[in-house]
Amino acid sequence: MRKKSILLALLALLIGALALTAAGCGSDDEGGGGGDAGATGGGGGGGGDVEALPSSSCGELEFEGEGEPDVIVASDLPLQGSSRTQTIQMTKAIRVVLDQNSWKAGDTNVAYQSCDDSTAQAGKWDSGKCSQNAKEYAGNDKVVGVIGTFNSGCAQIIIPVLNRAPGGGVGMVSPANTYVCLTVAGPGCEETEPDKYYPSGKRNYIRMVAHDAYQGAAVSQFMQDQGVKSVFILNDKESYGLGVAQNLQNAAKSLGLEIAGFEAWDPKAASYEGLMRKIKGTGADALFLGGLIDENGAQVIKDKVAVLGSNDGAVKLFAPDGFTTQATIDEAGPKNAIGMFSSVAGVPPDQLTGTGAEFIKTFEEELGGEPIDPYAAYGAQAMQVVLDSIAEAGTERGAVADQLFQTKVEGGILGDFEITPDGDPTAGPITVYKAAAEFEPAEVITPSQELVEAAKGGA
Repeated sequence: MRKKSILLALLALLIGALALTAAGCGSDDEGGGGGDAGATGGGGGGGGDVEALPSSSCGELEFEGEGEPDVIVASDLPLQGSSRTQTIQMTKAIRVVLDQNSWKAGDTNVAYQSCDDSTAQAGKWDSGKCSQNAKEYAGNDKVVGVIGTFNSGCAQIIIPVLNRAPGGGVGMVSPANTYVCLTVAGPGCEETEPDKYYPSGKRNYIRMVAHDAYQGAAVSQFMQDQGVKSVFILNDKESYGLGVAQNLQNAAKSLGLEIAGFEAWDPKAASYEGLMRKIKGTGADALFLGGLIDENGAQVIKDKVAVLGSNDGAVKLFAPDGFTTQATIDEAGPKNAIGMFSSVAGVPPDQLTGTGAEFIKTFEEELGGEPIDPYAAYGAQAMQVVLDSIAEAGTERGAVADQLFQTKVEGGILGDFEITPDGDPTAGPITVYKAAAEFEPAEVITPSQELVEAAKGGA
């Protein structure tokens, strides 16, 4: 009997030690939360049985509410490379919104995972990671929404996988994709776009930003206002870069600007001085870079200044939102970036009003003085839209995806807007920034619908 008592006591001690070990297994990443779905929280409701997405792409499962989480909302963003400053801010903005909503959507407890679609080797989004992530989201039935992507090329991979996911598809809300053909057809799109992204025949993707026809229209209008007569257009060969370059070309032509040339730059090239000398020979008084800073954009800017002179000089430099990040100034160097113009869909953070202004004030405290990236507010609004849709539709994937298309925001972080049946927002202001020590707002432009249609290639 004594031996049996000793064995039972040892077994009890072993079970207790294992329990203590399990309780200490959560990591201390910036978002908090626990590695287990039910690691945090007290006596509230919650269904539990939430399995985290794998750590190969995603951070730990975060949940700061009461009880246990019922569902997961993931973000899919490139957390490595030149876009990191922007995307890390977006994840922080998402967490602020979750805190403000007590990690709930109606009666549903919502957990969050931040997932990375980039690789250190690529230094940007990676097609293999996008594909892998998409399969993980689709295969985890507790994932009812994805916030992303940042890059339109990655969205082209993920959208159709989530569209076919069990349970009616997974809703996807992008804070930053601007490639026109993800949502609407046009002369610049492939014949199968956008239908090929929605193989089920139903839409599951919306975005918070105006598409690139708005950027192309606004930037071409701004160019004309700056006295530009002739523009040479470069692109980085990616869907986004080529698309926005074509949108700019279409709009500029409609305004009577001369197109001095239209070419691609090789992101793997060591130097672009030869290309810049060619551009100099055309007599163009402006250069537009359609693409991403991640695609060796800093070297393109350096060689532009070396051959064509300062951006405030005879040849002005323009770029879309793929360059509107502090990384552009830091990597190209202030002396090379200064004076360049770059656009972003939407208004500057300090011009948001009402709920948006309140969010920016809270977020400034969260960042501790770090300059706020324009897309942070779009990440925040994306999360709020997802939470509102879950609150209305419940936890069924297909119902949440359908509810996204009923979005009508009044007095939101981004102001008032609705989502069209195609998945686009109804508001389309564009801000043009000018580079100094950081990008500073130069002008907010709402282009005419006629010019937007011209940018799409419709006129």
